[in-house]
Amino acid sequence: MLLHESRHHARVSAEGDLIPLDEQDRSKWNAALIAEGCTLVQQALRSRRFGPYTLQAAIAAVHAEAAHASDTDWRQIVGLYDALLRLEPSPVVELNRAVALAMCEGPQAGLKLIEKLLAEDALSTYHLAYAAKADLCRRLGDTDPARQAYEQALQLAKQEPERRFICRRIAELQ
Repeated sequence: MLLHESRHHARVSAEGDLIPLDEQDRSKWNAALIAEGCTLVQQALRSRRFGPYTLQAAIAAVHAEAAHASDTDWRQIVGLYDALLRLEPSPVVELNRAVALAMCEGPQAGLKLIEKLLAEDALSTYHLAYAAKADLCRRLGDTDPARQAYEQALQLAKQEPERRFICRRIAELQ
């Protein structure tokens, strides 16, 4: 919770729009909360008696420790998601792992896994699965599939800030 709270002031613009993690102003992150959170995560991992929440916190710590988005250790995040899948397998964890894999092996690697998850129908009503697919298609320069996936995400998204974010992404594809 400390690690998530540490990014609170950087997550949303003054207008209430979502700011993706890689676009956040990290100078707005609370260094004291990050230090405390990372210390607690390290203690929990050293105990060797931990569960899914510890692994989720470790993932948040890897993000928080990166001074710049480009410094993020995506390979370590993939490994943490692998461990989390062993403890608590779920389609959402698989989706998050696919996104992390895309960040270290390229969008096509993650897109392949996301398309498999969507074909299995476990995430067919989860807007973030379509948003992730759309983002990877966008990164690959595949604008039509990106637009279609963003439109599916928009149909499923309930919160207005998320809907505005998706609409902005669709407009950027024009």
